[in-house]
Amino acid sequence: MTTVLLVHTVPLWRASLASLLGAGQGIDVTTADRGAIRSALAGIGPGPGPDVLLTDLDCPDALDVLEEVRSLAEPHGRGCPLAVLTRSDRPRGLRRAYEAGARGYIDKYRPVDDLSEVMHKLADGGRHIDESLAFSLLQVADMPLSPRELSVLSLAEGGETVSGIAQRLHLTPGTVRNYLAAAIRKSGARNRVDAIRRAKEAGWI
Repeated sequence: MTTVLLVHTVPLWRASLASLLGAGQGIDVTTADRGAIRSALAGIGPGPGPDVLLTDLDCPDALDVLEEVRSLAEPHGRGCPLAVLTRSDRPRGLRRAYEAGARGYIDKYRPVDDLSEVMHKLADGGRHIDESLAFSLLQVADMPLSPRELSVLSLAEGGETVSGIAQRLHLTPGTVRNYLAAAIRKSGARNRVDAIRRAKEAGWI
């Protein structure tokens, strides 16, 4: 039996996905919203825990979920395999999932008949990348910007001032300027506008 912990912040979608997964042979599904991840993953240490953690990169707070999963797993030196439901046009989410150590990348538009096989494969220590996501994943794996640099650049692209970005991300204006400077340098851009243009063309923001 493979136990899957499904983390989703939208109750209806969470229940629907749980029902779909639970119909698979040998799959036992437990669910949690973002606030319950810590207790659900309590078994990451000495006790038994879920075999696979699955989340949807389109759900609200998905990127925060990834960060929390990583922070909870790191003190123990290991965690249950992380799998994400996503689309090829979500480079930022793919990047964060990659950095969080995700081992499963599942296209939301794929057939669902072998989803349980994917969960068993991950639980057994394997990896899974849907072919439709492979190229996008290769692109984000080589993306030079950090998640924080991407966040700052994305907000700048939306018209936020340095002070506004600092307030949104709970940073000092000086730190925001440092992130912007790093994003400009790493992307090989001439200035902030050029860095935003390059990041948009590359699909990073």
